[in-house]
Formats: sequence, C-alpha cells, structure tokens
Amino acid sequence: MPPIPPALAAAEGQRCGVIAIVGKPNVGKSTLLNALVGQKISITSRKAQTTRHRITGIRTRGATQFIFVDTPGFQTRHATALNRSLNKTVMGAVGDVDLVLFVVEAGHFTLGDAKVLSLLKPGVPALLVANKLDQVNRRAEIAPWLRDMQERHPFAEFVPMSAKNAKDIERLFGICEKYLPEQPWWYAEDELTDRSEKFLAGETVREKLFRLTGEELPYTSTVVIEKFEEEPSPQHGRFVRIAATIVVERDSHKAMVIGDKGERLKRIGTEARQELEKLMGAKVFLEIWVKVRTGWADDEARVRSFGYE
Repeated sequence: MPPIPPALAAAEGQRCGVIAIVGKPNVGKSTLLNALVGQKISITSRKAQTTRHRITGIRTRGATQFIFVDTPGFQTRHATALNRSLNKTVMGAVGDVDLVLFVVEAGHFTLGDAKVLSLLKPGVPALLVANKLDQVNRRAEIAPWLRDMQERHPFAEFVPMSAKNAKDIERLFGICEKYLPEQPWWYAEDELTDRSEKFLAGETVREKLFRLTGEELPYTSTVVIEKFEEEPSPQHGRFVRIAATIVVERDSHKAMVIGDKGERLKRIGTEARQELEKLMGAKVFLEIWVKVRTGWADDEARVRSFGYE
C-alpha cells in the first residue's frame, strides 16, 4: 500500500477504505473501475493484458470515500520478467485491503479464474462480481453456477451485474459501502486518482496503440514517456508538450505500428492527443517515435527502467 496521506478532516461519520478489483485478464476489471470512478483512468482494450500497473481510482460519495485498486490480470502463460513483475503487483494488492471484488464472467469459471481465486486471503471479505450479465442468454442457468461458486469460496455476497449499466454500478456502491471502516478520508473530495498526468499520458498512448493494431501486435510492446513539460501559454491557458516512445521487439512490429505511409502512427497520436486534452484540460503537443528493443520483456533491468516494479 502507498503511505496513507495525512487525514484530511476527521469528520463525524466518514467512511473510507480500499477495495481491490481482481480477476483474470479480460473479464472487464478496467471497465468496472472507470465506471466506479466516473471517469476513464484505466485503459481498456479487447486485447487481454492491457492493465500493467496498480491503479488507484478514488470516488467520494456522501460521507464515504471509496479507494479502488485495479490490478493486472494474473499471468499464467509466460514466465517473463514482465509477467513476474505483474504477478507481484497482484499479490501485493490483494493482501492489504478492506474488501475484494472478484470479477468473473457470469456463468463461467476457468482455470485462470481459479488461479486468481486462490490468491484471496482469508479474513478479507470478497464479493463475487458476476460481470457481463447482459451477455447471458438464459438467466435460469445462473442459479446453479452461483451455488457452485459459493462452494469454491465463502463469498460475502453475490453481485450479478454489467459494468456498463449505471443502475448496477449504483447498486454496487451501496453494497461496498457497508464493508468500509469508519475513518477519515485519505484524499481530497475531488481527487480521482493517485497517478500522475505523465503516467496517464503513457497509458493513453498505449491504449490507442493496442486498439489500433488489434490482435497483431504482441502485448510485450510498451510506451515510455521521454518528456512531459508544461509551458506557459497566454493563448491556451495550459500547454503541455509530451514526447513518447513506443517500444517494440521487432522491426516487423515497428512497421505494423507505423502503418502504410505512417497513417497508423498518425492516428494513434491524434486519438491519444485528443483524449489527453480532455483529460488534462490543456492544449497538448504530442510527438511519438517507435523504437525496437529486442527481448526487453525478458530483461529485469529493462523492465524496471520502463517503469514496472
């Protein structure tokens, strides 16, 4: 856990607690986090494995402050230095929290789900969030599945839902609230994340990269922010200059990212810039380069230098 910020005001009746969102890759954890925070702070993509860092989302509602920790999906496929780092992040996140949301696709339970479930610590209440309920054709089939899940782990409650349904999100807040301890808030009421804008810039470029290259690009590609500078601008009020490098493992991947006559790279840059301008309330100048670094995901020192724990 990050060090607890000094209590802001020990107001009567305040609740505040940490909620870990865990699950195997691609079950909708980031979509859920963004819906709970009310703004996009975690990247989403159809490609499994896009969340790599532990992201804290903060939402203050009434007298309660919810602090959400989004974890990378637990990796079981490849034992690279990158994946070892990701798995350490998951292990760290589930240990020291007030409540765990175990996210699984409604009606499904795979070996990947079982591996994440085995990490849950006894003594920490866990809710079974049966996500993507909208994709289940016959609701009658959910009841035996829920009974089966209860035998696998003593879940405190079941929450069948869809992260894209506002009413379901509202209901989830009501359920989570009662598990959080009465204590002063850790953050100011309007804070949404403990991540810096520089970090969010890298994540935004990475999301556009994966969205626009689809399944072709291996997930070992990453983004490094080389420069993040704010400059005075009477014209724009706020002006931010960002230089980003997309790191790939092969020349063929580099060609794929750049695209025909540079069109794909241009589109990645445009979409990332537009989203960052909205997110930061600033005029953004964004430059992106693509570099080949063979074998970086297997190299402990390089994984660290690219900002992974």
